[in-house]
Amino acid sequence: MSDDKNKKNPQDSSRININEDYEVQYWTNKFNCSKEELRKAVDAVGVSAEKVENYLKGK
Repeated sequence: MSDDKNKKNPQDSSRININEDYEVQYWTNKFNCSKEELRKAVDAVGVSAEKVENYLKGK
């Protein structure tokens, strides 16, 4: 089953899918960061939303 592109929130709020534009928009708004910052954070710590948030906060 494919993702509903009309959704504004991620399908799984514990993981970040940087391949879905609507998820990238959601997470960049939530973490107040750029797409590039989000991508770098995911590259550094993986797709866990909690780990990415901590990384972006400098923890």
